[in-house]
Amino acid sequence: MSTRDWSIQEIARLVGTTSRTLRHYDDIGLLRPSRIAHNGYRHYDQAALVRLQRILLLRELGLGLAQIAEVLGGPSNAEPVEATSALVTHLAYLREEQNRLARQIASVESTITSLSEGEEIMAEKMFDGFDHTQHREEVEARWGKKAYAEGDSWWRGLSDDERTAWQERVAELAHDWTLAAKNGADPASGEAQELAERHVEWLSGTPGTPAFAFRQDQGPNSEVKAYVLGLAEMYVSDPRFGANYAIADGDTSGAEFVRDALQIYAEANL
Repeated sequence: MSTRDWSIQEIARLVGTTSRTLRHYDDIGLLRPSRIAHNGYRHYDQAALVRLQRILLLRELGLGLAQIAEVLGGPSNAEPVEATSALVTHLAYLREEQNRLARQIASVESTITSLSEGEEIMAEKMFDGFDHTQHREEVEARWGKKAYAEGDSWWRGLSDDERTAWQERVAELAHDWTLAAKNGADPASGEAQELAERHVEWLSGTPGTPAFAFRQDQGPNSEVKAYVLGLAEMYVSDPRFGANYAIADGDTSGAEFVRDALQIYAEANL
């Protein structure tokens, strides 16, 4: 096995993340450096890089950091045979996603060709690879079957205009978060806390979310608080969510700003 290692700055650049994120992984025991140099910088060997790759793959699947730690079985780096077996499983998933995306691309290309050439579109081909229920298992695993059923029923019942209005509200909120982060706002500032309040109000008003269920049932705020705190952490740990608040490609500072502001709001108000 290679004896080379890489500095924390090199790994952050290669992965497209920040040294702060990698240090956080170390602090919670998720990814230990293979050595710490005399200048205090963390360094990572080949085994650590393999573990980091597995962490990133699990994040893509939507797992939180605590769940990832359970899957990986603790802070120590896995044996090569164990890591290889796990990566084979991830590879199978990625190939499924590749196939689904290829089908989506082909269906959109077919629609473009039909429209460009004035031909009649073929409805049976337009939606190959598209499935609004593709995250059903993930949602049910995280928040229960009732949450998925309520959210799905609500979404199906919306008109096109209502769906557009909801999407515009989400986009506007994400834009305002990103702008505040880009301008260097303090997570504890009035501006950031106003955004956090809007964010929680949006969650509480969206059927299918635990926040909506708790508020509808007039459940304890502690449960809403736990949900908001967990979601705030997911914005940093899951790139699918974090991308909504990215100031630039691969940058996580926007998501970290949203997380910190939501944590402050939740601790003070929920």
